[in-house]
Formats: sequence, structure tokens, C-alpha cells
Amino acid sequence: MLLQLHLGQNRSPGGKGWTTQLLKEVAGLRVHFSLSRRKVQVSAALFFLFIATATRAEWATTSTRTEPAAAAGLEHRDVVLKESETGDRAIVDLAIFSTKSCALRVIDNPGGDKNLADAMEQSKCLAGVNGGYFDPNFAPIGLRVVDGKTLAPLLRARLLTGVLTSSPRGIQIVRLSEFSRKQKLDAAIECGPMIVDLGAKVRGLDDARSARRTFAAVDRNDRAALGFCSEATLAGLAAILATASAPDFKIQRALNLDGGSSSAFWFKRKDGSAFSISEQKSVRDFVGAVPR
Repeated sequence: MLLQLHLGQNRSPGGKGWTTQLLKEVAGLRVHFSLSRRKVQVSAALFFLFIATATRAEWATTSTRTEPAAAAGLEHRDVVLKESETGDRAIVDLAIFSTKSCALRVIDNPGGDKNLADAMEQSKCLAGVNGGYFDPNFAPIGLRVVDGKTLAPLLRARLLTGVLTSSPRGIQIVRLSEFSRKQKLDAAIECGPMIVDLGAKVRGLDDARSARRTFAAVDRNDRAALGFCSEATLAGLAAILATASAPDFKIQRALNLDGGSSSAFWFKRKDGSAFSISEQKSVRDFVGAVPR
């Protein structure tokens, strides 16, 4: 499914209407002061307006559960979070692994006949999610490198802001301006938008449309993650991932993958069983973690 996401500015606690109403109330005060007192009044009003608009609801982790995988260096982390102002809840599932023990593989699904669980089992993956965007004709949108071969070229588009890559050098998330066409890659998916960069949430993301989300993330050391979020806006997901970061996994960069009905997550437990969240319709490709 091709998602049409519109990027906008983060909104104030009550939206633009809230800010406008507050300004009207300040402007509508009918008490007359001297010029100097008016300046003090306006300055105070602007100060309190700044404080009010700067205050943002925060996501807090309420519980975390982990379970080991079928291979060393990989774990499933289930994180439950709550938003302080609205009370909304979100569940984030992460497959976190060392890039020294695992690599990424892009699995093509040109006929749309495989689901994530089948693709992961057949490809002997340890964990995985759905991949990138595709058009109504089921053609991939943006760069795809599968088993070292380029199936679709790099594309310049407003939404496609980053590339998830896997090579003998490790796993990276790079912006398009940083991407080198000369490097030899085993796997790559171009997608976007970037939702965490330099360890902080990216600002200016859409904060109106909630949906299931899929993403990839890396830290500053040698760890990476494939993840799924139950329901969030892009701006909300950015805030959630900044919160969900733990001392042992501080997200440095995170890239949004295809979401909504395409979103899916799969993890193979140590006992051989699987934890699975299925996609709701066919997708073009998948990203799986495989042993090095």
C-alpha cells in the first residue's frame, strides 16, 4: 500500500485554535494602563503564552518485558507507554540485536503471495518487519538492494529521506545526502521520514494521523533494532522512541518504514515458537535479521 503522509508542524497542546483563543483573550483585556504598564502586561502575557505553548505532553514508560531469541545477541523487548496529558497508551515491540552477530536481509515479495511470518521462516530469519513503500502496481518506491543486487533505483522524493543499509561494515541509517552509490551493499531499503536523528526526535512531523507504524533504529555503538508501534502519529512515534530508549539502547537514528495496514512484526523465541503481529494486506518486501 502506498501511504500518502503529509508533513506539518507540531501543534500546541490544544492545536492552533487554543493558541489563537489565548491571544484573543490577552488582546481583549479592557483595563487601561499607562504605556509602561501596557508594555509590562504584554510582556507578561507573551511570557505565559510561551510557557503554555512550550509545555508538551510527554510519553512515559509504564512497563517493559524482554524475552531471549533463538540466537545469542538478539532479544524481544515489549514496551508499554502512556501519554501524560491524554492518557493514550502505545505498545512498542523491538527486536534489538548486535550488528556484530546479526545482519539485515531484504526479502522481495513481487507476487504478494507471502506474509511476514512465512517469509521469515522460509528465509531462516530471527526477527523481521515489513519493508518499504510500493505503488498501486506493486512496484517498489525507492532504492531496494536484495542479496547484493539493486532491484529499484534511489529516488528523490519529499517523503523518502533516508536509507537503511546492511553491509560487511555493519548496519546504518543514512540520509540521502550521506548515501554513496559506490558502496557495496548486501541489503538496502529507501524510506522515510527520518523520525529520530542525533538522538533526538525530528521536529515538524505530522501530528494528525494515527496509524500502526513500523521502523528501523540504530544506536551509537553496534546495536540496531526493527520495531513496531501499535498506534501513533509520526510526531508521536518520534517522541515515543526518544522515551523508549534505554541505557543499553539509546536510539541515535530511526527511520519510518511503510505503516498502516502494511505494518507487521515477527520474532523467533528461544524455544522456537514465534511472536507475530501480522500485516493486514499484502506488501512488496520484508526486512529480516539473520545471523552473520
